[in-house]
Amino acid sequence: MRFSRDEIEAARRTVYAAMPPTPQYAWPLMRLRLGCTVWTKHENHTPAGAFKVRGGLTYFETLAREQPGVRHVISATRGNHGQSVGFAARRHGLAATVVVPRGNSVEKNAAMRGLGVRLIEHGEEFQTASEHATRLAEAEGLHRVPSFHRELVRGVASAYVEFFEALDRAPGGAPEVLFVPIGLGSGFAAAAAARAHCGVRTRLVGVVSAHATAYLDSFRAGHALESPVSTRLADGMACRTPVPEALEVLRQEAEDVVAVSDDEVAEAMRMLFTDTHNVAEGAGAAALAALLQQRGRWAGKTVGLALTGGNVDAAVFAEVLSATR
Repeated sequence: MRFSRDEIEAARRTVYAAMPPTPQYAWPLMRLRLGCTVWTKHENHTPAGAFKVRGGLTYFETLAREQPGVRHVISATRGNHGQSVGFAARRHGLAATVVVPRGNSVEKNAAMRGLGVRLIEHGEEFQTASEHATRLAEAEGLHRVPSFHRELVRGVASAYVEFFEALDRAPGGAPEVLFVPIGLGSGFAAAAAARAHCGVRTRLVGVVSAHATAYLDSFRAGHALESPVSTRLADGMACRTPVPEALEVLRQEAEDVVAVSDDEVAEAMRMLFTDTHNVAEGAGAAALAALLQQRGRWAGKTVGLALTGGNVDAAVFAEVLSATR
């Protein structure tokens, strides 16, 4: 998936009209602990607490230009995409309905309602909620916002352009590798697009949950495979069915894809809090979990991590912080 320079610059203007660039820091305690320079891109610092908001901004800006008659949109989510939809819809004066699976994050649900979203709970997993959203869109004549789309990727690419440009000016230059969590794939596709835009040689490693391995299985097999979902902690990576376009990008652009367990994710969440005092949700900590798993391979190198979100329920985070391996 490629974007012209004008498309990337337009995405940045759209995003920066609503939020400033997010920071990237090389935290000293993480360097001492891991034996490598670790640059962390803090997408937990966006107005919605996660990277997804960028894609919502570009998607809705394009929607307003190309389909000005749309007044009500619908989508499905485990949380961060729904906040992105709600945030962008409100900026454009549109009504938004979001379908979530039952048992979804209480605080993510509250955040979506706070943005004016009509929230509907349906099914036991994301795929079921997504199918219900499609049926409602047809029945009620609503515009269906997908979870993976070129315009969503274009907006998210602005995060990784910021990252690569900032590090290109830093001592040591761009990192040798960047670990990127994979839910439905917009984040990884955006990182690949930004790498091409910036002309850097950073290797990209995708990270999936060991309890939701659809993208890893499909990457290894060379074609799409479904996989059951059982993760308790990394709801942002709870994907059962790969998106074909996202899988194609992954197969073309990834150095590797690795899986991290809920226990490894919990360890990474604790480390991010103790070493940086940042809160990470499960998916947001997955990149660090992958680096911890592969730390020997990257000793002495410069490594990039995408901390993609910090929207974790307080009770869940308290349990993670109080636990020990």
